[in-house]
Amino acid sequence: MTSRQRFIETLTFGRPDRIPFMPGYPMDFTLEVWQQQGLPPDQDFRQALSEALGIEPEVHPPQTGLGVSFSMLPAFEEKILEHRDGHYIVQDWMGAIVEISDRFDAAYHRSAKDFVTRKWHKFPVEKRADWEQMKQRYNPETPGRFPVDFEERCRTLRTRDYVAGFGFNGPFWQLRDWCGFEGLCLLMADDPDFVQEMGDFWTDFVSKTMTLVLARVQLDSVGFSEDMAFKEHSMISPEMVRRFVLPFYQRWVPEIKASGCPLIVMDCDGYVADLIPLWIETGISCCWPVETAAGNDIVEYRRRYGKQIAYRGGIDKRVLAAGGRAMETEVLRVVPPLLELGGFIPQCDHAVPQDVSWPNFVEYSRLLATLTGWL
Repeated sequence: MTSRQRFIETLTFGRPDRIPFMPGYPMDFTLEVWQQQGLPPDQDFRQALSEALGIEPEVHPPQTGLGVSFSMLPAFEEKILEHRDGHYIVQDWMGAIVEISDRFDAAYHRSAKDFVTRKWHKFPVEKRADWEQMKQRYNPETPGRFPVDFEERCRTLRTRDYVAGFGFNGPFWQLRDWCGFEGLCLLMADDPDFVQEMGDFWTDFVSKTMTLVLARVQLDSVGFSEDMAFKEHSMISPEMVRRFVLPFYQRWVPEIKASGCPLIVMDCDGYVADLIPLWIETGISCCWPVETAAGNDIVEYRRRYGKQIAYRGGIDKRVLAAGGRAMETEVLRVVPPLLELGGFIPQCDHAVPQDVSWPNFVEYSRLLATLTGWL
């Protein structure tokens, strides 16, 4: 099988020749630590891992991306507003005023790769006048939203043998970026019509933008980024999800499925037990990363929901740091039962943090490679 066929077969409960080997991806800080522990600094960690395990990595040709942006255009000017007590207060590209360690700069938020503490002071949408200005930054026809060679990219992707797709923010995530978490929750209680208006606008913008892609190439996966859960609780109740979020999924999901795309993936950190039934109801086919430390039990979810939804992730990052018997016990608790029914790609339940050593990551990956058919 090609990597594309294997990925789709696995997450659609098919019959893959083996399970995709995707143990996890390190943060930048983690790579720095690994390079002090034996990872060659000039070698991609995936190649080094394959050599350490003695397996043949999946070979991929140069991959073509769609290059389509769902972000605001133009972005706000990134600038440092104040420097005090080892911190910068910056305006980031989304228009938020944020405090961050002076180890970083105003550009960090463009591609935040590590778990870095930040404090938000102000968000760009506080009143309707702000909203009217914000809307101007989300026009599907703005130059730069699609690359100049978009049609050529689509032609190339029609003959690919690798996984291709795209993702965008779900309504909760996007409105939180505009209004802030507290601001959005207050609006849900005090001005639900305004929340509905912003959600309708975002849904329409996404729909118009992705339609131009889905009409040209059949993709394998479309993802929603929708972090909306804490440890042991969702950020808003299932009733609020049904009121303010589900109607927008219910527009997108049929449009995506009508294009022939087999996988709709939900990316949501935190405790997702109360949200999974709503995702299943809407037609979402897979979720990840299913973080154990948040209170999730992926084995129980599989028992409860069977083949109604697939999973990626589920391997507790804390046991990877511990290594040894603790790691082996947890991996064997989770992986074989889920692989038996299918619809599961085991991997670290978020980016691999820096307290996971390179030797422990290799040890864990060796066990995972054995269980998934690579050794």
